Amino acid sequence: MINFNVPPFTGKELEYMRQAVENQKICGDGEFTGRCSRWIEEKTGTRKCLLTTSCTHALEMAALLADIQPGDEVIMPSYTFVSTANAFVLRGAKVVFVDIRPDTMNIDEELIEAAVTEKTRAIAVVHYAGVSCEMDRIMEIAKRHGLAVIEDAAQGIMASYKGRALGTIGDFGCFSFHETKNYSMGEGGALLLRDEKHIEAAEIVREKGTDRSRYFRGQVDKYRWVDFGSSYLPSDMNAAYLYAQLELAEEINQVRLSRWNRYYERLKVLEERGAAELPVIPLGCTHNGHMFYLKAKDVEERTALIQFLKERGILAVFHYIPLHSAPAGLRFGRFHGEDRHTTKESERLLRLPMYYSLTEEEVDHIAGRVREFYGYERT
Repeated sequence: MINFNVPPFTGKELEYMRQAVENQKICGDGEFTGRCSRWIEEKTGTRKCLLTTSCTHALEMAALLADIQPGDEVIMPSYTFVSTANAFVLRGAKVVFVDIRPDTMNIDEELIEAAVTEKTRAIAVVHYAGVSCEMDRIMEIAKRHGLAVIEDAAQGIMASYKGRALGTIGDFGCFSFHETKNYSMGEGGALLLRDEKHIEAAEIVREKGTDRSRYFRGQVDKYRWVDFGSSYLPSDMNAAYLYAQLELAEEINQVRLSRWNRYYERLKVLEERGAAELPVIPLGCTHNGHMFYLKAKDVEERTALIQFLKERGILAVFHYIPLHSAPAGLRFGRFHGEDRHTTKESERLLRLPMYYSLTEEEVDHIAGRVREFYGYERT
């Protein structure tokens, strides 16, 4: 069986975790947490990176820092994971879904402005598959209406838009280090802060509402409860696991891109002959090989292809069920405009296995079986 996902492992993870234990500081903000944060800051150019227990918590922190209040509205795509919406629903906000672009599966930037009302406070964008949204246009809309921009870049580390790292363009950026992501600490994430003005408030929110970070820097002689907050710090053992992969981030990125390109070369015949559609990478976007997907004709064909591959020892999966059609989506949100693409495209999309240890031979085998399904040679 070729699994859909195998978590990345470089070989140094357990050694670094042992070192974290020997340092006798395995709670948050230990040595390896610092190493990971500095690596992300240097790699992305963000003003400040704070590791979190998940991307979900990074999004929740962003909602708090953006001062989202009950009755506010936040614009986002419906084609995303529930955490994107939950972060704002927890603050009492209404989520306003707009349609996606069928080429990238990202929010359609040309539909955002029509969804803005006097209650709108933020735009939450999702960089699907590590391919950037059209950020210049989105930032221009946000500036004109005085809106915060939160980047859900859960899939976007090592990807960029016109030379700028994803997660660093909006006011707040959120990474995921879940086991399904390019770099993993099991469960984990990071909040990226673009502006200096948010750093102290973010540290307080992350440290249970205390000024503990200032205390450890020697800026105050004791730390106190100064504002609202929660515990968003990951264990330093988790950070140690992650750091082993960040040290090899370029190698991992190149391997994933190589497998992505190999899939594309071996499956482009399907697109050329109109049998299926392959991913689109717009000009100015540099992706990270996070995901390789294809689009079948319809949901029935996709279901048949998933079963065909499973019978041949290959686990392929579909992805998000649009939030606006889910019970909680109907309760906490509304869809602005027409759902021309979100549901239709979500029902066609199928994800193929993609991970660091996936071999070229396995990619060739998977692509061969997909071509076989469509009647374009077996090998």
